Amino acid sequence: MENTSDFTNKRIGRRGLLGAAAISGVGALSLGGAERANAASSRPGHRFRCGADVAAADGWKVFSGQRIGVITNPTGVIRDGLRSIVDVMAESGKVEIGGVFGPEHGFRGTAQAGESEETYVDERTGVTVYDAYGANIDKFAKYYETAKVDTIVFDIQDVGARFYTYIWTMYNAMAAAAKTGKRFIVLDRPNPVGGEAKGPVLKDGFTSGVGLDKIAQQHGMTVGELARFFNGEFMPTVAGRSVEQLDVVQVEGWSPSELYADTGAPWIMPSPNMPTTDTALLYPGLCMFEATNLSEGRGTTRPFELIGAPYVDYKWAQRLSGEKLPGVEFREAYFNPTFSKNAGKVCGGVQVHITDASRVDAIRTATTMMTTLRDLYDDFDWRGDAGRWINLLTGSDRFLKMFTAGDTAAQIVAAWQPDLKAFDRTRRQYLLYRR
Repeated sequence: MENTSDFTNKRIGRRGLLGAAAISGVGALSLGGAERANAASSRPGHRFRCGADVAAADGWKVFSGQRIGVITNPTGVIRDGLRSIVDVMAESGKVEIGGVFGPEHGFRGTAQAGESEETYVDERTGVTVYDAYGANIDKFAKYYETAKVDTIVFDIQDVGARFYTYIWTMYNAMAAAAKTGKRFIVLDRPNPVGGEAKGPVLKDGFTSGVGLDKIAQQHGMTVGELARFFNGEFMPTVAGRSVEQLDVVQVEGWSPSELYADTGAPWIMPSPNMPTTDTALLYPGLCMFEATNLSEGRGTTRPFELIGAPYVDYKWAQRLSGEKLPGVEFREAYFNPTFSKNAGKVCGGVQVHITDASRVDAIRTATTMMTTLRDLYDDFDWRGDAGRWINLLTGSDRFLKMFTAGDTAAQIVAAWQPDLKAFDRTRRQYLLYRR
């Protein structure tokens, strides 16, 4: 998941209640509504509930009379007891589960970055789990037929970055549902980095397994809102039609102005190298270091917070501290990754410490970190094919061209603002939670 370079290398060739604005057949099953959710978040003692909790409390009635296929992973849990929704639904006897579709890292989370669990029968529930990592539209459609499902359910905690592959699993699953006439339901969860869109928007010619369509690098939507965006903007082209019945069981007691830490809910790692909410806050930007010859902290206990290479010294931390970037501080750090890039080598670099989570701009931070590296060290270089990975991660060749030309971080950030504003205007009609 978080190993985006591995994903693209392995996979790039594989390929309700009605009334939502402008999208026929798309509903928001709030079981309380967006207004209720936003009002609840401002009340002392409010109870935060994800879509799965709301559906479970209602006795899973949203699936009544349907045979469902579930796309989920270890984050798809019920708050009470932190148990998998699949286990709870199977034990309830109220839900007919035709199959589970496991994304990158697998349904039970046993696989590392860029890997998946093979198709197998789950020992606890007796349900067949299909390997859906990198599955294209046709493969999902075949899985639906094999599993004999009527409705597809998506319940995974996203981290809000374009290159986090779970949203593209949802994208292909939705396209297959549109083509085969299946209902699609999202059990919604918060966006842990909030509701603001940031960073460059992907352009034609730069799609890959870590970015199948044109959204911002930090999209600022929940998966429920993103599903509505996909359905209105992309499915008519990708699948020939929109999903006829797309529903979202909304989060209650949360606002997009809040970060995940504000919910009081425990953080369950969405993938092996996403251990904390601080990691999630930095990931939409610092994942860009996947495209460089620096370690992004994989093989340490603080991935995407520790960044360094054998050629980096104390000067980088000094330079970054002088930049006075909002919400973060930089500590001179030395580490020895146990695996991945620079494994077994002492790396000099920095640890990025979050001082004010509400002010963090991870993409601006990463861009500044990269431009200062360029200016300080001749050994700084791109990983792989002459900048191919940074083009895929940023969604175009503009970042690389400006970086190579010596432009400042401020100039690079300014260049993507017009596209970002256009994206932000388009997404507004699909939002469920008041900004």
